[in-house]
Amino acid sequence: MADMGAFRAAVTTWAAGGSGDPARELAARLSVRAAVLLEGPSDVAAVGALAASRGRDLAAEGVCVLSMGGAMGVGRYAGLLGPSGLGLRLTGLCDERERGYYARGLERAGAASREFFVCAADLEDELIRALGVTRVEEVVREEGDLRALRTFANQPAQRGRTAHQQLRRFFGTKKGRKIHYGRVLVEALGPERVPPLDGLFAHL
Repeated sequence: MADMGAFRAAVTTWAAGGSGDPARELAARLSVRAAVLLEGPSDVAAVGALAASRGRDLAAEGVCVLSMGGAMGVGRYAGLLGPSGLGLRLTGLCDERERGYYARGLERAGAASREFFVCAADLEDELIRALGVTRVEEVVREEGDLRALRTFANQPAQRGRTAHQQLRRFFGTKKGRKIHYGRVLVEALGPERVPPLDGLFAHL
């Protein structure tokens, strides 16, 4: 039975230059109504964790959460999925430095450029700010990474940086770490709010 994962795979193939027919067929079969365009898999992990914590099944709602492999692909994905393509409602989340790619890409596709949400630096920065450094360090300890964090923080290049800055950089130092912490930091949020994620979910 086809599921949203099959649709994501079909869209990725289409964006890479393959046929769009499988994506069109799956969009109709699954009643896909919206797509969330994200830069990478750590953002997908965070959005998925927040959806679960709020009791929402985005796939069942007809919402496809997509990793584009970088913000520069937003124009291509928006063209395929937006008003000039499958006609899906588009939204997304990006880092501040990638705002221009999203604005231009959505505008070229005829989508409403105001309907995407921007992290002040990146999503990890927003999550650290929401939880606070102390709580994030507790999460790192719970995940068994505190020794690795301490070793990283003691490197000469890190000594002049704040604990907040060190944590941000630490999450990107090992393959898969950003994806893992994108999920576990969201799961640790409790009542804390993360404005870009909250705005995204309100929009959905």
